[in-house]
Amino acid sequence: MKKIALFVDVQNIYYTVKQVHGCHFNYRELWRQLSCDGEIVTAYAYAIDRGDAQQQGFQQILRNIGFEVKLKPYIQRHDGSAKGDWDVGLTIDVMDTFTATETTADCLVLLSGDGDFDLLLERVGRDFAASTIVYGVPSLTAESLINAATEFRAIESSLLLNH
Repeated sequence: MKKIALFVDVQNIYYTVKQVHGCHFNYRELWRQLSCDGEIVTAYAYAIDRGDAQQQGFQQILRNIGFEVKLKPYIQRHDGSAKGDWDVGLTIDVMDTFTATETTADCLVLLSGDGDFDLLLERVGRDFAASTIVYGVPSLTAESLINAATEFRAIESSLLLNH
């Protein structure tokens, strides 16, 4: 049975799904589908903490599904721009997961369209002989990320929450 390590770039998925499909991503259905593919041995969701009640409710839903939710504070800069990036933290956690002897993952599943993760996927595939699956919105997923993955799965239909 495949051992799956699941990593979600929550902000990326939220904004890309909302922009293209006008709705939200169905994390329960993702979990159900992946559970049919193998055993989810670790699951992290990386999000930004703005401290509002609706967001905290969503984060609790993720925890109830089975995710460990990692939060960073939302930082508003003086020039009006904002920062809330988890790329380095996610990358470190992926490498820690695949080098840890107690975690026997052989498949990395990444939800993101961010091309910055292409080298990470290549490294995990090469150094740990792991398969790599990327879920993303096709029109907003970097081509380099799609090419680096063993498999690309488009976020559509059953993975969408239509309200």
